[in-house]
Amino acid sequence: MKIGGFQKFSLIDYPGKICAIIFTQGCNFRCPYCHNPELVKPDKFQEPIPEKYIFDFLKKRIGKLDAVSITGGEPTIHEDLLEFIRNIKQLGFLVKLDTNGTNPGLLCKLIEEKLVDYLAMDIKAPLRKYNEVTRVYVNKDKISQSIELIKKSNVEYEFRSTLVESLLSQSEVLDIGNLLGKVKRFFLQEFVSSKTLDGTFLNKVSFSNDKLLVLQNKFKNFVGEFAIR
Repeated sequence: MKIGGFQKFSLIDYPGKICAIIFTQGCNFRCPYCHNPELVKPDKFQEPIPEKYIFDFLKKRIGKLDAVSITGGEPTIHEDLLEFIRNIKQLGFLVKLDTNGTNPGLLCKLIEEKLVDYLAMDIKAPLRKYNEVTRVYVNKDKISQSIELIKKSNVEYEFRSTLVESLLSQSEVLDIGNLLGKVKRFFLQEFVSSKTLDGTFLNKVSFSNDKLLVLQNKFKNFVGEFAIR
């Protein structure tokens, strides 16, 4: 695994659990508002953190940490992700995985082998706008497959979308809701322009409070758990 970052302690990344966070290097998207450019652009990569360092730390935290959250970048582009997670599970930790949903085949294996306990999938846009928002060609069928796979699994999950007003309209956010259908959890994340993959997006903004309120009223009736964060 190419690991670009490691946070030893978090109370907010895995709902209700104390976790460590592993950040993988590399991503198959180029979302301009991405706040982890050092994990996306190869010219910004730091020397990867050795797996041995990660596992030596985790072994010392058995009984103190509940879980490990794996995020990125995009973790599912790494061929050795399955084995990496197997090794984490053998230590007794819960595993949360963040994904953009482009590798439903790997998600299926993770679910079938019961290697993940919580899945968080980012929904970038309505399917028709995926290429525009991610700045790459996206196989939209794979996005749809991942959504349905996660919904039908017995794994705890959430879907989430980041709100950048120049990329998504209010109606397009509602279209994301139609794409998802009835789900356990859906979160809208306000865009914070502290660091971005595309420097021009440092001047972009999230939705106004009035627009957020409209979205909240629309979603709260058919999503099990909904929040703007």
